[in-house]
Amino acid sequence: MQYRTLGRTGIKVSPYALGALALGTPIGNTDTGDSVRIIHKALDAGINFVDTADAYGESEVVVGQALKGRRDQVVLATKFSRPVDDDPNHRGASRRWIMTAVENSLRRLQTDYIDLYQVHRPDPDTDIEETLSALSDLIHSGKVRAAGTSALPASDIVEAQWVAERRGLERFRADQPPYSILSRGIEREVLPVAQRYGMGILVWGPLAQGMLTGRARKGRPTDLRRAALMKAFSDERRLDAVEQLIPLAEKAGLPMTHLALAFVIAHPGVTSAIIGPHTMEQLDDLLAAADVALGDDLLDQIDEIVPPGTDVGQLDQAYLPPALLDPALRRRPAGERTAT
Repeated sequence: MQYRTLGRTGIKVSPYALGALALGTPIGNTDTGDSVRIIHKALDAGINFVDTADAYGESEVVVGQALKGRRDQVVLATKFSRPVDDDPNHRGASRRWIMTAVENSLRRLQTDYIDLYQVHRPDPDTDIEETLSALSDLIHSGKVRAAGTSALPASDIVEAQWVAERRGLERFRADQPPYSILSRGIEREVLPVAQRYGMGILVWGPLAQGMLTGRARKGRPTDLRRAALMKAFSDERRLDAVEQLIPLAEKAGLPMTHLALAFVIAHPGVTSAIIGPHTMEQLDDLLAAADVALGDDLLDQIDEIVPPGTDVGQLDQAYLPPALLDPALRRRPAGERTAT
């Protein structure tokens, strides 16, 4: 592994991070012992970056078991803010919840510190100063080494940096956005802004939730379980792009998975890409991509299929600001509208 620095933190991480969303959980591998073995094999292969979240069911528990005796060798990242139960205060980025959530994660992970503690999704109901103040206290106490975000819009990244500077608070050191050949929107603003502020970027979804494995084909049945749950798999625009990418990978003599992974880590603004294997066989395939580097000609051809800064369709898990979800936030009350 050729290790990279996570932004300007000085923390060295592998270009691939092991994502534990599917380990020890119903959506992936429910065998705890097998999940632990997958984590161990990834660590033995040189991966030193592991990412999980409190909202991933038993994932933190499985990761905690796997890291016994190896904790100091791993850069451990987890997340908070997404709902973990029905209690309306057991979510979000308030000080009240952060201070509870971190203790819960530390207990499940069987550790006394978290290397990268991330806001899982933006919380429009909480002032960013409130969130940064709580995270700063955790950093000063030693329970957290660095704070980060996930899927934060570029404008919010800038605001958070300004608030941290003006209030003398710890700043966000990393962001975790979606990024793949099919979802290149972060190239337009998020990546340049993150580079400007010296933030590390840990991307999720480099295989486009399975569409870039080569198994999702236009007009053909697929055995991908998530295909029945995600609208993106029936998006003709995404399927058309995949059909153009498959012969490109074949001509280059590469599996689709290797083409997809090599693409995302080729961007100078990307520190690491999350891989989420369910099985040992999937892990072996993904680890083999570590030796793949794409030449300029191949990258140019990818640009022709999916232009830089372009999203092909929309991810089901993409973060959308409240104003795009609630019509009332973008329409004046009926009595205040001027008739034309």
